[in-house]
Amino acid sequence: MRVENYELEVFTPPCEPGAERYSAVAHLTHSIAEVLPYLNAILAGANYMPSANALTWKRASHLVAFHSDRVAVSNVADREEAERELDRMVDLVNRTWDRRAEITADYQAQKRLSPMAVYQLLPQTNCQLCGEATCMAFAFGLIQGKHTLEECPELATNQREALETLL
Repeated sequence: MRVENYELEVFTPPCEPGAERYSAVAHLTHSIAEVLPYLNAILAGANYMPSANALTWKRASHLVAFHSDRVAVSNVADREEAERELDRMVDLVNRTWDRRAEITADYQAQKRLSPMAVYQLLPQTNCQLCGEATCMAFAFGLIQGKHTLEECPELATNQREALETLL
């Protein structure tokens, strides 16, 4: 079940007309549904949705979506970057499939981390020392990878340890 080739589609997202960034889709000729549980097992932070035969994953500034019949990537600058990113993702699918005997497939949907769960472990002082107006905004930033725990000087050791476990 290796992906040998695909048809590339690059477009401006319909919700962002005039945007300077693009999205791209690799339309596949064969289903990759069987590899999704293996990708779920090896990709940190992946969100697997077995009922939809889909897995989403954040890679650098790109959101990547693996579906049974296509792979999509967002936030690319141009067609060249789209081709590079999608080639990387297709290579990842192929390497994962080739190594499937070494990987324990994970068929479980990952529960999304809620900003409220993170916020409840923060000091809730809204001190703004992290650069955000509120601790809730900082919680969103932590989940999105825009912030690190080191940016909150008000964190107590027990809060930091709890957040490290959660994140």
